[in-house]
Order: sequence, then C-alpha cells, then structure tokens
Amino acid sequence: MKTLISIEEAAQFALSVILFAKLPFVWWIYPALFLLPDLSMIGYTINAKVGAFTYNLVHHKANAIVVGVIGLFLANNYWLLAGIILFGHSSLDRVFGYGLKYNKGFKFTHLGEIGTQKKPEQTLGSN
Repeated sequence: MKTLISIEEAAQFALSVILFAKLPFVWWIYPALFLLPDLSMIGYTINAKVGAFTYNLVHHKANAIVVGVIGLFLANNYWLLAGIILFGHSSLDRVFGYGLKYNKGFKFTHLGEIGTQKKPEQTLGSN
C-alpha cells in the first residue's frame, strides 16, 4: 500500500511541475522556492504541539488548493505559484514518508513513524 501511495504522490508532484510550467516564471523559481514551506518547522522550537500545528497548516494539501484557487479567481500568478509550490512540496514530502504530524513529535506522522522501517522476516536457512 505504501508503494501505491508513493506513486500517487509522485504523480501529484509531477502535476505541480506541469502546472508551474504554465506560469510565466523562469524555471529556477520552482526549485528556489521549493523548500520554503519547511520553514513551518520552526514551530518545533516552541514545542511539539505548536510545531505540529504550524507544519500541518502549511503542508495540508487542501490549504495549497485553496491558495491556488484564490490565485485562479484573482488571476494572480503569485498566488497560483504559492499554491503550486505548497502542493508540490507536500506531495514530494509524502513520497519520502513525511506526512502530517501528530502532537507527539516530528517523527510521528499520519503515514507512520519516520525512520522506522520493518525489517524483512528472515526465512529458515537464510543468514
């Protein structure tokens, strides 16, 4: 199931790149702004609850869509750009397993705990 979710998120990331290509910005703007949403992690300097709130606010795809739709209705390319960056960033985060956060701490996400992977079970006769 995780592979299927990763493929879906990768497709959504690709969609964000395609949508960005339709905007009148130079190509390097997308990678230059791509990590900007991670500034929302600064909330973790206060505590895990504030950090989860600020991170989730910025990384929630519905918010990215709302920002993009505002740009669409206002015919404002900067709002569209912001929505596309937020959407693409959140999608690629989920490809790598960084989901929306729980109040317990940064590594506790709706996709599972970051950094813990189940080891494959060993079969008889394998070393």
